[in-house]
Amino acid sequence: MKKIKVLIVDDSAIVRKIFSEELSKYPDIDVVGSAPDPFVARDKIVALKPDVITLDIEMPRMDGLTFLRKMMKYYPLPTIIVSSLTPKGGKLTLEAMEIGAVDVIAKPGSSYTVSDMSVQLVEKIRAAAWAKVVKTDSEAHVSSEGTPLKALAETSYKVIAIGASTGGTEALKKVLTRLPANAPGIVVVQHMPANFTTSFAERLNTLCQMTVKEASDNDSVVPGTVLIAPGNFHMILRRSGARYYVEIKTGPMVHHQRPAVDILFKSTAKYAGSNAIGVILTGMGADGAEGLLEMKKAGAGTIAQDERSCVVFGMPKEAIKLGAADLVLPLDQIPAEMMRMV
Repeated sequence: MKKIKVLIVDDSAIVRKIFSEELSKYPDIDVVGSAPDPFVARDKIVALKPDVITLDIEMPRMDGLTFLRKMMKYYPLPTIIVSSLTPKGGKLTLEAMEIGAVDVIAKPGSSYTVSDMSVQLVEKIRAAAWAKVVKTDSEAHVSSEGTPLKALAETSYKVIAIGASTGGTEALKKVLTRLPANAPGIVVVQHMPANFTTSFAERLNTLCQMTVKEASDNDSVVPGTVLIAPGNFHMILRRSGARYYVEIKTGPMVHHQRPAVDILFKSTAKYAGSNAIGVILTGMGADGAEGLLEMKKAGAGTIAQDERSCVVFGMPKEAIKLGAADLVLPLDQIPAEMMRMV
């Protein structure tokens, strides 16, 4: 097996050491070097030709975002952002995703063990190695989210469940910003660390016609509202009479993930059945495939993103292999199809 060559870019010697030591335990990963700042990183990228880089955002001499913009314009590489668990870190991370980074991991600290971080980091590196990245001139970036869809003539109390991972933050933005203010209630699992989902929901809320928020326990799923599962917690759909609501809980990781798409999809199949629509977007691994199949068997309409428009064609591919998707569509056609199903 060809090893994945990784370059670690971080001004913290401790982080560089931890990442190097942990990644060296995996036979399919080769840490080819590390760099304390973007200027050293630039030379090492040219010399070592890594497949994936991990990039700290806050560094001396040149910040990570400025470096990422330059790199994505001239020498695009799959990049995993390493960020602190702070509101500022969350906002900078989302900006990095918009520039072209494919994933994020929190800096090692008291929030979780080094071994937990190691498993997450390896999964993200393996996914990033498959990611499609293209040259972007972010300074000349123009929004291309598409024309917003018309409001529904009648309010629908269907439930839409969406799951995504690597590349999902931008995919979700493209889907959700096109939906009308009275679209059905939407529940979303995006694989992200704790705290980053707060910034993600806040950012989407400024861009979407619907109200977007990080989900809290017992939140109602109602038309015009999008609930994002909080990082490090599973989100389960429940029903009481005519009311749909979410339960936020801890529990074992599923497919190395918490929140897990399968947990959301399987509960949606159980409690919403044919009153639901399931959508699986870009991401590595198989999370959500079995859950989407259960939704289809329960009578829900199901959609998978196609290979060409995915950053990583993993989760949709597994769902398609199981026969879980009624339709396989490019990302830009998914919002209109969701509303047609409604």
